[in-house]
Amino acid sequence: MMYMVDSAIILAGGKGERLRPVTNDRPKSMVEVGDRPILAYQVEQLKKGGISKIVFACSWMRDILQAHVGNGRDYGIEASYSIEDSPLGRGGGIKQAMSMLSEPWDSVVVTNGDNLWRLDIADLIEKHAVSNAMATLVVVPLKSPYGIVEFDEAYRVLGFREKPVLPHWVNAGIYVFSKEIYDLLPDEGDHETETFPKLSPDRFLVYKSDSYWRGVDTVKDLTEAQKEVKEFFSDL
Repeated sequence: MMYMVDSAIILAGGKGERLRPVTNDRPKSMVEVGDRPILAYQVEQLKKGGISKIVFACSWMRDILQAHVGNGRDYGIEASYSIEDSPLGRGGGIKQAMSMLSEPWDSVVVTNGDNLWRLDIADLIEKHAVSNAMATLVVVPLKSPYGIVEFDEAYRVLGFREKPVLPHWVNAGIYVFSKEIYDLLPDEGDHETETFPKLSPDRFLVYKSDSYWRGVDTVKDLTEAQKEVKEFFSDL
């Protein structure tokens, strides 16, 4: 059985200070990878998952974002903007954007607008609904930023592994939130520190994804992402 969620919130107000000078004239979500901004890759996948309405939570250089997306018609979506005159933090930004969602709605997909990823959004939504979760958090494997050296008990080098996947999972910055979480979100502040600790473990679940994911935080990340999009996004 498929559960339909037609709205998403993209947190698109990040300054991307570690990406300067690339972000001197645009918010981080508008940094181009390949021939399109980061947020474009997210929008296309959200659409495939049945999302037709997206609220962009924005503040920093929002005019650049608004000029690009407009009313969303070119992307095949209905776009609106939750504008923060002063920074509200991610939790406050989500809460303000939620207040703009068209009624009726029960759940909403929320993403950090500055990561690249592939994900079956429809499956994520269904798993959230079936489990009756208040919040579902997408997690991805932690990949070591460094190569590792393998050696035995006699300290003899056995070999090397280049940036292996570690036995840990990290927050991918992709969520599904049920409407009832609204009152637990801060007016200002971060949802991870102020909301998540309040949630019952029975209704705060993870969705494990082995699909492509990359945080684009530094110029080095951006350089590597430029190569990867040709492989992982050739169909978008």
